[in-house]
Amino acid sequence: MTWAAVLALAAGTYAMKAAGPVVLGGRALPASLTRVTDLLPAALLAALVAVQTLTADGRWSLDARAVGVAAAIAVAWRRGSFLAVVATAVAVTAAVRLVG
Repeated sequence: MTWAAVLALAAGTYAMKAAGPVVLGGRALPASLTRVTDLLPAALLAALVAVQTLTADGRWSLDARAVGVAAAIAVAWRRGSFLAVVATAVAVTAAVRLVG
């Protein structure tokens, strides 16, 4: 990749990031759009976790990772600490891999 391509991509990225504030100016977003944008981070995180947990090589795969995430969800649902959630996921995933 040449320096011209790197600079062009950097300029395009900067332009796209600047487009939102420039277009909106000082106006507030509509309430319906604000509600949607407030939910986007949680939805994106859930999608990333699902893709990393339930797929392998572009195909559906239910393996030890899915069991570990299910166990972590159960601990989180019971309001366990973050450390307990992670430790449970690690331990259950390792146990399933050891058995299987």
